[in-house]
Amino acid sequence: MTETALTVQQTARPAGFPTAGHFRFAESPVPEPVPGTALVENLLWSVDPYHREMMDGDFPLNAPLEGRTLGRVVASRTPALPECEVVFHRRGWRTHAVVRPEETRRLPHHPGVPLTAYLSVLGGTGLTAYVALTRIARLREGEDVFVSGAAGGVGTAAGRFARLLGAGRVTGSAGGADKVEYLTEQAGYDAAFDYRSGPVAGLLAQAAPTGIDVFVDNVGGEQLGAAIGALRERGRVVRVGTISQYNTPDAPPVVFNHADVVEQSLRIEGFLVKDHLDAQEELYDFAVPHLRSGALTADETVVEGFERIVEAFLLMLRGGNTGKILVRAAA
Repeated sequence: MTETALTVQQTARPAGFPTAGHFRFAESPVPEPVPGTALVENLLWSVDPYHREMMDGDFPLNAPLEGRTLGRVVASRTPALPECEVVFHRRGWRTHAVVRPEETRRLPHHPGVPLTAYLSVLGGTGLTAYVALTRIARLREGEDVFVSGAAGGVGTAAGRFARLLGAGRVTGSAGGADKVEYLTEQAGYDAAFDYRSGPVAGLLAQAAPTGIDVFVDNVGGEQLGAAIGALRERGRVVRVGTISQYNTPDAPPVVFNHADVVEQSLRIEGFLVKDHLDAQEELYDFAVPHLRSGALTADETVVEGFERIVEAFLLMLRGGNTGKILVRAAA
């Protein structure tokens, strides 16, 4: 184990897209665990769209940032966290963290499942997609689904889960022809379109000509308005995120026919995955057998080296990843 720990700190509030200049790497001695805690050396880090929202005020300046992380216990002063155990915790954006048992979750041992999956399709990303489809939308077999931001972590998981749950036609939107091809050729989508190639309402009408029953929305904006217009009677919108506005807070409001919500008996509901952590074991029971059989694939973009975590975050914000983006400690 090295003698120096690195943390990433935010140094200023961004206006629009953040840059590398909004962050700094700070060195310090590796911390020592106190009684009742353990020292974790982090192995894998998740960078997520919600971090951009937190940069506007939730992250304190000049202090270590938080994020979902997997790490190995390297020194322990509590029997609840034995050394060599791999745990999930939220003291990310740093190479080392001192944690209490209640701040961690010990990973289950699922033979044949790669460690990265516990931060992607089995982690908060996959849990978001699973809850969106099963608890919020209550997807029924044969229903047609549209997913915005479909080439990202939640989007790829939502498409694959919808297929495994018996959905009918699964349509996705993404930014760029390469991502559209990925969705239809590898991620199980029946149809996909590049939302930048024209008015979204028309593109969605071509991709899903008979309408949709469920919309899983990671983006908001024009795509939300178009999807509401395409919903059939008793259609459901699940609001997961608003990526289109994270860096453009002055974006125009969503335009749609509000009367349709009443006349079509539509439902629009958002949620926070932190309120559904009790579904974690349910997700394991659903997804792990499919991962083992090959029916489910974890879509991931892995960046090597903690020193590239800011680069990975900025890459994700500009849509440079396919699937969940992760940072892995250099070997």
